[in-house]
Amino acid sequence: PYGPLGSPDANGLRLPDGFSSRVIARSGTDIGPRPYKFHILPDGMGSFKTRDGGFVLTSNSEAPYIPGIADIGTGAIRFNKNFEVVDAYPILKDTWVNCAGGVTPWGTWLSCEEIDTGKVFECDPMDGKPFGGKNSIERPAMGVFKHEACCVDPVGKQVYLTEDLGDGCLYRFTPDRYPDLSSGRLDVASVDDRTGMVSWITVPDPQFTGATPTRKQVPEATKFRRGEGMWFDEGNVYFSTTQDDRVYAYHPDSSLIEVLYDGVALGDEAPLHDTDNVTVSPISGDLFVCEDPGGTVTEGLQVCIISTEGEAAAFVEVSVEGHANSELTGPVFDPTGNRLYF
Repeated sequence: PYGPLGSPDANGLRLPDGFSSRVIARSGTDIGPRPYKFHILPDGMGSFKTRDGGFVLTSNSEAPYIPGIADIGTGAIRFNKNFEVVDAYPILKDTWVNCAGGVTPWGTWLSCEEIDTGKVFECDPMDGKPFGGKNSIERPAMGVFKHEACCVDPVGKQVYLTEDLGDGCLYRFTPDRYPDLSSGRLDVASVDDRTGMVSWITVPDPQFTGATPTRKQVPEATKFRRGEGMWFDEGNVYFSTTQDDRVYAYHPDSSLIEVLYDGVALGDEAPLHDTDNVTVSPISGDLFVCEDPGGTVTEGLQVCIISTEGEAAAFVEVSVEGHANSELTGPVFDPTGNRLYF
C-alpha cells in the first residue's frame, strides 16, 4: 500500500518513499538521564499518553531471570511532546521471559511471562507505585500458562489472551469487578470449524494448582498453532499464530472468528511469513504484523501491513546483518499515530 521498499538507510532499514528511521535504544547501552541500561531481548511494547503531551513506551525483556544480570521484566522510555527521550527506567523486575502483553484502557501495562508457569503482571508505566507501594503486581487469576499477549475489550469488559505453544489455546478473562484484575473467570475458546462460531468454556483450574496444564483441562478447547501478538481495535480482537502464518480476527459481538491472512495458503510468494506481534494504526485502522522466522531468514526481517482492504505488503525491512537469529517484535504507534516503534 505504501509502495516498494527503498535501499537500506543509515540504520540498515528499507522503507517506502517518504519515511525515515531513528534508533531509540540498543541493548546494554545507557539511555535517559538516570541512566538506564536498556535491557536485552526486547519484545512486546505499548505506548501511553502523558499529561505534558508526550508519552511512555513500555518494552518487555524476553530474557530468563538472572539476579543482577538479567532481572528486568519490563522497562519504560519516556518521551516529551517533541519525541525526545527524557527518561528511562524499569517498571517490572525479577520475572521470567516476559514476551508480549497488552495495554489497558485505564493506563496500565500487562506484561506476560512465556514459561509453563507464566503469569500476567500489571505494571504502572509512569513509574508510580499504585499497587500497595509497588509499581507492579501479579495477576494469577488471569491464568497460569505459557503466556504471549493479551488485549482488553472495554465494551465487553473482558481480557483476551494467547498462548505460545503449538497446541496452545485462546483464552478470555472476565473480571469479577472490572477493571480490577485480581479475581474473575477464565474461559477457553472452542471453535466450530464449520461456522467459525466460538463457544467459551470455563477453565476448572486456571492457576494450574493440579497436575493438568491449563490448556489441557478442557477437552473441547480448540488448539492454535502458537498464539502470538494480540490487539483490540474497533470491536475486533486481532491475533496471530506463528506456525501456520495466520492472522485472525475475533468479533465479540457475534462470537465469530475468521482468518484475515493465511500465509501457508498463499504459498512461497506470500508477502508475510512467521506472523508474530501485531498492532493497529490509530489513524488508518491498518494492521501491522512482525515476522519471527526463528533464525532461518536469509534476506531480511519485515514488518508488514495488512490494509483495511485486506491487501498485505512489506512496510519495513531490517537486514539480517547484525540481527542473526533474531525476530522483529513490539510494533506499536505513539498515541498520535504518527510514528511506529518496533
